[in-house]
Amino acid sequence: MNYDSLLEEADSNGIQIKEKPLMANDGRIKGTQILIRQNMPLSQKACVLAEELGHYYTTTGDILDQTLVSNRKQERTARLWAYHKMITLDKLIAAKKSGCRNSFEIAEYLSVTEEFLLEALHCYQTKYGKGFQKENYLILFDPFNIYQLVD
Repeated sequence: MNYDSLLEEADSNGIQIKEKPLMANDGRIKGTQILIRQNMPLSQKACVLAEELGHYYTTTGDILDQTLVSNRKQERTARLWAYHKMITLDKLIAAKKSGCRNSFEIAEYLSVTEEFLLEALHCYQTKYGKGFQKENYLILFDPFNIYQLVD
């Protein structure tokens, strides 16, 4: 899912997206309005917008004070939503099938930053352990690799 697809999804749910020259954050949400820092690459905008949509769908209230445990939990929930939106196991397999050979190429294929991809993989490692088999593919999270299994 790329930035334009996320913009369309937001629009269809009545969420307004505006790009502005933000100084302190890459993105910010208030109600049904999301601000995105305008001078970023599209892949970074997509990651930020996915997380802000995650806040829209999963969090409540003002969670800016990250010293509070409940706010940190809501921040993590929004981030997890973004990972699952942008980087599914099926999408990782599709990237491998299309010829991607490393995390940089997979991030480019998925229209995300490599940092976002690696953070998502760490999240999946926490959930699934060292690896996960889906269909005839083995996805290893650390070190990251995707193998097609032979019957």
